[in-house]
Amino acid sequence: MTQLRLSFFASKRPEAQEALPELQRLYGHVPEEDADVIVAVGGDGAMLDTLRRRFDDNKPVYGMHRGTVGFLMNDYSLEGLVERINAAERASIIPLRMIATDTHGERHRALAINEVSLLRQTAQSARLKITVDDRVRMEELTCDGVMVATPSGSTAYNLSAHGPILPIGANLLALTPVSAFRPRRWKGALLRHDAIVNIDVIAPDRRPVAAAADNQEVRDIVHVQIRESRDRRLTMLFDPGHALDERILREQFAF
Repeated sequence: MTQLRLSFFASKRPEAQEALPELQRLYGHVPEEDADVIVAVGGDGAMLDTLRRRFDDNKPVYGMHRGTVGFLMNDYSLEGLVERINAAERASIIPLRMIATDTHGERHRALAINEVSLLRQTAQSARLKITVDDRVRMEELTCDGVMVATPSGSTAYNLSAHGPILPIGANLLALTPVSAFRPRRWKGALLRHDAIVNIDVIAPDRRPVAAAADNQEVRDIVHVQIRESRDRRLTMLFDPGHALDERILREQFAF
């Protein structure tokens, strides 16, 4: 039986850095390009950083929680790692593609695993026009911001903005406002996974807005297009009984 080749990546947190050499000693370590599985050690930030490097090769990533937030991670243990990886359940993630045009006409492209968000840059609220599949759905939304979240990202920033939690495999995206002022009662919308969302910034010179694909930010934008990047897939590995869809379901019953 061929030995599983593992590559370990650890966040900068002390507990993750402390675990890294011991894991490498026990299970060996190869460069990511030579590995069968990438093991991310830390919190959700470490998982997202590792996944972003997998857009081209889709190598599976197994996370071990040695950080702050660990929603995307498995429990940490030095024992039985190879057996856990071999028994793991797979979750397939399709990222979002953001094309943001700034006030100088320059286009910025980025991929997001959790969400694409637009946020006001100053004390002035943002004024946004929202179009879905070539049909204007909202002529003007006055708010702190708005986001389009994937199912895997629905429990992150989207949830803190009171957006819905989406099960993995739901083939939906969440369009969620951040502190909507007008229309005040608008809570957002659920969109088909293949929807194309275009957002225009109204009066960007007086009310500047930034756009971010996860943590990749572009400032002073005038227009953003958001859609699934169907040609890119990411694979996450979870211990049996703790798969991402189960975690999302549990989160909906947590108080």
